[in-house]
Amino acid sequence: MHTGEPLPAVGDVLTALATGLWHWDTATELVTVDAEAARLLGLPPAPATLTEAQARARLHPVDWNEIISVVGLAVAEDTLAEVRIRIMDERGLVTRTVRSRSKPSYDREKKSFQLIGTLQEVTEPTPGTPAGRTAVTGDWRRSREAFLLDAGRALAEARSTAEVLRVAAGLSMPGFSPDGLAVFGVEGDRLTIIGHHGQRPGDENPFSHMSLETDYPAAEVVRSGRAVYLSSPEAYRSRYPVTWPLAQHFDRQSWAFLPLTVAGRTMGAWMAGFAYPVAFTPDERSVLTTVARMLAQALSRAGLAESERELTDGLQRSMLPTLGPEIPGMTVAARYVPTGGGLQVGGDWYDMIPLPGGTSRKESGGGRFALVIGDVQGHDVRAAGLMGQLRIALRAYAAEGHRPDAVLSRASRFLNGMTYGVDDPSDTRFATCLYVEVDPVTGVLEVARAGHPEPATRKADGTVLARRTDGGLPLGIDPDADYPTTRIDLEPGETLLLCTDGLIETGGHDFETGWKRIRGILESHDGDMEELADALVQAVHGPSSHHTTGPLVDRREDDIAVLLLCRHGGARSGDTAVAAPTVRRTMLSVAQAEPKRVGVARQQLRELLHDWTSADQVDSAVLLLSEMLTNVLVHTDADALLLAEVRGETGERRMRIQVTDTSDELPHKRRPGELASSGRGVMLIELLADAWGVDPQGEGKSIWFELYESSGEPSA
Repeated sequence: MHTGEPLPAVGDVLTALATGLWHWDTATELVTVDAEAARLLGLPPAPATLTEAQARARLHPVDWNEIISVVGLAVAEDTLAEVRIRIMDERGLVTRTVRSRSKPSYDREKKSFQLIGTLQEVTEPTPGTPAGRTAVTGDWRRSREAFLLDAGRALAEARSTAEVLRVAAGLSMPGFSPDGLAVFGVEGDRLTIIGHHGQRPGDENPFSHMSLETDYPAAEVVRSGRAVYLSSPEAYRSRYPVTWPLAQHFDRQSWAFLPLTVAGRTMGAWMAGFAYPVAFTPDERSVLTTVARMLAQALSRAGLAESERELTDGLQRSMLPTLGPEIPGMTVAARYVPTGGGLQVGGDWYDMIPLPGGTSRKESGGGRFALVIGDVQGHDVRAAGLMGQLRIALRAYAAEGHRPDAVLSRASRFLNGMTYGVDDPSDTRFATCLYVEVDPVTGVLEVARAGHPEPATRKADGTVLARRTDGGLPLGIDPDADYPTTRIDLEPGETLLLCTDGLIETGGHDFETGWKRIRGILESHDGDMEELADALVQAVHGPSSHHTTGPLVDRREDDIAVLLLCRHGGARSGDTAVAAPTVRRTMLSVAQAEPKRVGVARQQLRELLHDWTSADQVDSAVLLLSEMLTNVLVHTDADALLLAEVRGETGERRMRIQVTDTSDELPHKRRPGELASSGRGVMLIELLADAWGVDPQGEGKSIWFELYESSGEPSA
């Protein structure tokens, strides 16, 4: 264009500058665009009138909402509305980014907006460039808010100092991201380096243990509690000439040092270094200040959590025992998992106690020992303290040579004296406990139980039996409580399970459904004792939750203690038997004063026959056992002893059920009347059993019957 010639039309100028015009009237809900604006929106390059829905379909939904908020702000402040808008194609992909500048007006009568503005394609600014550091209104403000929300969420989820520093190193601030950072702490009158990023290892050495009186920006920030912004190397050199040589070799152009303040106390400083000049505008300082506050809170929480974990670990290490030396002929494994809340300490514990005396010491070189597992009420420091005291008392009573019932009676009296009669009646505590005295030579277990879940045994072929044991009240409730003793024979290749209720009832399970879950693990596991202990815990909490911290910690609803005892026998791989023995048996006594144990005997027989081919034979065996035990209790004054055995390979097995009593009166066949309530026992045995008999003994008798698996197969 030559001087003196008329100016070109505005439309021609805008077209030459690739700038489109648009008009939007919210009253008519129509948007008018010229050819260039239509092209930028991804439409044919021709003037067009669009509905709001058609225009909105071309814009990113987030940016459409941004337009609404920016327009309202521009009308209120009587300024231009400026936003960046991402243009979408029919597949929902971003094709370009445009900048919209408009002058909005508001019609109070129609209660509508009218906007006339321009559209121009732009590229996203590179961090550190003048465009990248120019405060643009809506788009920059939206990016800043989104960044702060993401940063706050990430820092809130960090559970350790290392995680906090890793999150801080990964923060990408809108328009200006540092290429290096350092977090300073305070110890006494000196600075320490908590962590750094963007520097080589060892670069932090000159700054570590620096006196707070040093002429260094981080030291000044800690002393004064105010931020220091240095936008150029010249500003750094003129303000801190003494320490400038330490920072010079990093080749940075701008620095921000901000205080890390929690509850009014400056706990350290955060340094953000930039490889390009940063003006530190008010908006940029606002972002840095907000990040520094969130970082301080996250570091404070992480430090407190790490102190609690260190206290917890020390407390657990001091209270939980080692399992002692190797026991000839036996293997012991244990696990303890604290609850996920608070200090992660609680009242669950286990112990292994060597016992005095016994001939087995000379025979095996190992001697008798006791396994103890228990749970003091509560998940707090007091529960942990009482647990430690109770554990010491139990060890002392056991070392004196007392029997299991006497050990628990004395422990109950001890805990009652510790907890009852305190100033706060609501702080009284009780404890459940299971005490097992073990003879490693014979496999005999003497069990005393105080309100604790009963033990279970896993036979070498995978059959799991819940061992019904007599028990008394939890420890500490009644100082004069009695605790009867139950004898269990642990056969070669069998494994004993002792656990607290946390293993069974965690995860929304009650005792019955939780036991089914644990039973499935016991039956199917094929590894050694340590792997079995891990599998039991992982069934509740997931892999590795008892070894490390992390999200799975929050699933811990209760403490867990687990003890496993395996008696060696047969061909072996690791600590468990591989070759299953051909005999599976269980034994149970039923006293005259305990008729309820008839039901226990029926349940144990069903568990013993869990994989028997014929369900009808299992029902027959349970019926005949019930008849035999009931006859002893009704027609004699003696107690009954049940011995059930299964021999042979699957499909050709033979079960033998034997009930022994001390009465010399032999059973005989009777002819009961139609309405008689008894007299059919022998008739049922003759009808249902494959073989049966009565064996007189020196004192008393044994009546037995046998069922053969092959004869009970259902017909085709």
